Amino acid sequence: MAIWIDGKAQARALRETVADEIRRLADQRGPVPGLAVVLVGDDPASQVYVRRKGQHAREVGMRSFEHALPADTSQAALLERIARLNRDPEVHGILVQLPLPAAIDPEAVIHAIDPAKDVDGFHPMNVGALAAGGEGLAPCTPLGCVRLLKSHLGELAGKHAVVLGRSRIVGRPLASLLLREDCTVTVAHSRTLDPAKVCRQGDILVAAVGQPGLVQGDWVKAGATVIDVGITRLGDDDSKRLVGDVDAVSVSRVAGALTPVPGGVGPMTIACLLYNTLTAACRQHGLPDPAPTTDTLAPRDGLPLTHPHG
Repeated sequence: MAIWIDGKAQARALRETVADEIRRLADQRGPVPGLAVVLVGDDPASQVYVRRKGQHAREVGMRSFEHALPADTSQAALLERIARLNRDPEVHGILVQLPLPAAIDPEAVIHAIDPAKDVDGFHPMNVGALAAGGEGLAPCTPLGCVRLLKSHLGELAGKHAVVLGRSRIVGRPLASLLLREDCTVTVAHSRTLDPAKVCRQGDILVAAVGQPGLVQGDWVKAGATVIDVGITRLGDDDSKRLVGDVDAVSVSRVAGALTPVPGGVGPMTIACLLYNTLTAACRQHGLPDPAPTTDTLAPRDGLPLTHPHG
């Protein structure tokens, strides 16, 4: 049976590291990192995410600025709010919660955020810096995936990593991060011929396509490390459950390690958002970056995967 890679434990460790760094900055009379999260509308899931982000930010010692705007907010008004946050010296990171109402162009919003405060890592300048191997703020979910991989494997250099999915939020930036770790990287997608055959080649397989249960045991190389980014709610209102892109039951019989859904990539995404905000604060004040999230960690086994959904 596969080893369970505990995303909650890894996220807790990273939050503790961020909190330690913020205390160190306070001792040196440095900046108090500030995270501004903007929510437009009343989507229940988005409200939960925003509250959780604010709670975690405050717990590590950050300032949390939560901006809840009505659903009929105009694009011009939202861009003006972002411009004010760009100018605010107490705000080091800005995140606009997606999805946005249909009347607002998300590309215009992403472009409006100061790249130095773009802690989601979606601004074209940050995307370009990551692709070119330069400095920038990388998207939080790919950062979390790499940290989870290194928590189990340690050094990633030379391993063949297959990324299933080419989205701009996960697949593409994750491929760039894995190249930075000296992996051999293959990106499979909806037009890939025989994706199961391609996925079976990977020492590492990351599934990020949003198709529940797509990856079966015969898609996975024996002993591979599998990261499941997908998260979908199945069932009716009374019996909804979260599932990933990986069929955990069949894959756990083949893989060497697997992330659960929930409790895998999700907690790491929020922890990496806090890390990005800390990094942004340090850079804006001319201070050295904190220790990178993708530093090599000593390999550490998780728990035997005995239940597919955690």
